Amino acid sequence: MNLDIRLLQLSDPHLFASAQGSLRGVQTLASLQRVLAHVRARRLPFDAVLCSGDIVNDEPEGYAHFVQALGAVGKPVYCVPGNHDDVPRMRSALGAAPFQVGGHVDLGAWRIVLVDSVVPGQASGHISEGELRALDDALSASERHALVCVHHHPVEMASAWLDRLGIDNAAALFEVLDAHPQVRALSWGHVHQCFDGRRRGVRLLATPSTCAQFLPLSSEFALDAMPPAYRRMTLRADGTLDTDVVWLEQAADRLQMAAGRSA
Repeated sequence: MNLDIRLLQLSDPHLFASAQGSLRGVQTLASLQRVLAHVRARRLPFDAVLCSGDIVNDEPEGYAHFVQALGAVGKPVYCVPGNHDDVPRMRSALGAAPFQVGGHVDLGAWRIVLVDSVVPGQASGHISEGELRALDDALSASERHALVCVHHHPVEMASAWLDRLGIDNAAALFEVLDAHPQVRALSWGHVHQCFDGRRRGVRLLATPSTCAQFLPLSSEFALDAMPPAYRRMTLRADGTLDTDVVWLEQAADRLQMAAGRSA
């Protein structure tokens, strides 16, 4: 219980049935593979992978690519579904180790809780009464520090078009979180950009996509020129969290850090 836990967070790979499938000018499988190669080349240590949704882009056959790419990593892979995922097909495709969809897992001094915010056929999110009860039960049953992961954003991102597509009952989510003081962080995907904030002492984190990014602070849909990215987290035994976002620079493929460290 006294060891730090290191997570690699990937978000929004948007894989297709075809290995050459492209989203907004980016071949998504090649981009995910490039992210994983970046991690391997730098020998960045991690204990598990956290994937915050939209593994596929409406084509469930894309899960086979995810299984092949992440299964080779040799670490547990914890996932939540996104609005482009087919949740039943996702649970079937990722139904065996090293993959886990939903539920919770205990790692060292931390409990990671995976929350489903998907409404079939909708781009926006909603957390059902059942999911809220499961979250409350998972937090009530443990005194470990807690990291909660969901796909849709629970706070506004200051982008009018995007903020219509967040969690429509975020107040209910925060009501559960507020009842459990051991919650240290809430992390999500969906927004294809970086965010790092706080609410009542809880770290709020959005992780960019492993493919294309959305332009922050834009009233209408627009793409950003930022490259693929991933997040690193260190969950410390004392309940503090260190994190940074690593961007794959398009030219030199150097490390660029964002969302600095926190004590």
